[in-house]
Amino acid sequence: MKCVKRGSKYFVRIDKGQEVVSSLKNFCEENNVKLGSVVGIGATDKVTIGLFNTDTKEYHNKELVGEYEITNLTGNISTKEEEVYLHLHITLGDEEYKAFGGHLNECWISGTCELVVDVIDGQIERIFDDYCGLNVLKID
Repeated sequence: MKCVKRGSKYFVRIDKGQEVVSSLKNFCEENNVKLGSVVGIGATDKVTIGLFNTDTKEYHNKELVGEYEITNLTGNISTKEEEVYLHLHITLGDEEYKAFGGHLNECWISGTCELVVDVIDGQIERIFDDYCGLNVLKID
């Protein structure tokens, strides 16, 4: 992974063979990023996405293996119990131009991944909400 800062934004390149979520978390920890937004594009050959069932309050995960274009990766950076917390979603296109999307759990890069991380001053914590069954932004 390589990065460069321009103003409040970091341009991050994640290289072939590296995993996106863990690389981004390490980047945030190393650069003391506790609040921000993320957008990105790239290519993957192995990804795990999830869908949250709001009735059962459970995630259902699906692993996709093959050549996929990352047409959009978007999300935010916050903290939970003072630790970096990433909430990322991804949209992928396959060789037949079919789209898949969901909550991003894991994504291994097959070509490259280019992210723009927009850092925001401050920190917003997450708390578990029993009603919806999710870790939500703590906004008072």
